[in-house]
Amino acid sequence: MLHHIELWVPDLERATVSFGWLLEALGHTPFQSWSNGRSWRLGATYLVVEQSPALTAGEHDRCRPGLNHLAFHVEDPGTVDALVAEAPQHGWSLMFPDRHPHAGGEQAYAAYLENADGFEVELVAIDASGQG
Repeated sequence: MLHHIELWVPDLERATVSFGWLLEALGHTPFQSWSNGRSWRLGATYLVVEQSPALTAGEHDRCRPGLNHLAFHVEDPGTVDALVAEAPQHGWSLMFPDRHPHAGGEQAYAAYLENADGFEVELVAIDASGQG
């Protein structure tokens, strides 16, 4: 089981707005808070965003070696759609809008979102049929 993920971000306030909204919408609860970071927990696993003084670059590039994206299960297509509709208010934009909601293939109902700092998340409907 995954213990935690730590993302180093260039702007803690922006990351708290975008990731905080998303994680809480997905059922995570605030877990830790300190001057350079925040975390949210779901079960035994938590996700950290930290603006570390040891950063060596000012932006994340998901196309370089390292983290490309995080993928989360979402209950159903209606929930994916609701999150996509609200996402821009929290710093996220829809990627691949011309292929949404099947950018990952016809078998999946998913949304790909990117925040202002270049972090990508994928929201995948557990029940892609929407029929329970």
